[in-house]
Amino acid sequence: MKLGMFTCGYQRNPLEHCFIDAKRFGYDYIELWGGRPHAYAPDLAAGDINELKRLIEQYEMPVLGYTPEHNAYPYNYMIGSEAQREDAVRYLKLCLDMAKAMGAEFVLTGPANGGYQATYEELWSRLEKTIRELGEHAAKLEIKLIVEPLTPYESNFFTRANDLVELFHRIDNPYVVGMCDIVPPFVQHESIMAYFDKLGDKMHHLHIIDGDQGTDSHIMPGDGSLPLPEFLYELKSIGYNRTATIELVSNYINEPRMYAKRAIDRIRAMMDEINF
Repeated sequence: MKLGMFTCGYQRNPLEHCFIDAKRFGYDYIELWGGRPHAYAPDLAAGDINELKRLIEQYEMPVLGYTPEHNAYPYNYMIGSEAQREDAVRYLKLCLDMAKAMGAEFVLTGPANGGYQATYEELWSRLEKTIRELGEHAAKLEIKLIVEPLTPYESNFFTRANDLVELFHRIDNPYVVGMCDIVPPFVQHESIMAYFDKLGDKMHHLHIIDGDQGTDSHIMPGDGSLPLPEFLYELKSIGYNRTATIELVSNYINEPRMYAKRAIDRIRAMMDEINF
């Protein structure tokens, strides 16, 4: 299993710090957060992609995943007018283009809150249309579009493994796949391992982090309530060998370098205990 660094927490640091630290702390890859000041897709398209590719080459640290910022302002394809949805789709197609240019294997999208007035029928119609359009673009580029269920604190709609199952019933595209951030099932009393049973080969990626009931906070591994050592044992038992990003977000933004080291050291130690 490959362990990745998520770069959102480094947004007040130079982007180069992410590559320096991923290399020296022993991460296998970077999952790049796509927001200013670091890797906002329009900035990449305007020329910043060249500096990003230089960092990838200099530090021999691949960017396997690109996670553009699109769950709030100014992009959220689940809410607003059709013109706003189309604008978000154009932005995410550019994100797919930039992911291809940087050599990434996937782009991650999470369907956010669709607003208090929308019905499930309206939300499903909007999501299906959007993912179908983005999936077709991903297929042309031969890059995966990974759809992520969120917590009920983040989305009023797409939060469970069964939502991915339904999406894949509606959209048959080998480039549209799923993942599990282990906090959403934990805070909803849902089985994490059921994702693997229900999704099969469509289960493509993980976000590993700790958490507590009653909050969507992503907590340092070992500081929350998730049974992480036992979870890693189950991953070993099923032979999971794909990507798993340690998703520290903004809780540790004051000292991202120190916490990035602590996080991977703790996960590696848990893995060593079970020879994973």
